[in-house]
Amino acid sequence: MTDIFDVIADGTRRDILRLLLDASGRSEDGTSVTEIVSELGISQPTVSKHLKVLRDAQLVTVREDGQRRFYSIAVAPLEVVDDWLVPFLPDAYGDQAPDIDISFAPLPSATVHAAETVGRVAATAKHAVTSALKRLGN
Repeated sequence: MTDIFDVIADGTRRDILRLLLDASGRSEDGTSVTEIVSELGISQPTVSKHLKVLRDAQLVTVREDGQRRFYSIAVAPLEVVDDWLVPFLPDAYGDQAPDIDISFAPLPSATVHAAETVGRVAATAKHAVTSALKRLGN
């Protein structure tokens, strides 16, 4: 398996994962390649290339419907990142920690597994920390 850190190091793949995470709160059916292309404003071949890398890393699942493919985020592999990252967070700022507003999207259904829920919360928190660092100029 490809190192998860190599996979998420690419900004376009992170954008795709974020888009799929946001879409998971609105629909359980997945997001089409056409929607991803439209939302991110990048070419279909580029999106397909990145989705293949994400599939190979098991970060996304795909549902086929005729000629169309619908992608959903699979957050369980991100637990590796979470497990590695969390020990660094308390000491990252000390007394200078920025205020971070974390909003949580409603869960798509009552059947969501606990690990998936934790993964979504971790991804949201990671995004919030990254955004806060950007605002601080780091």
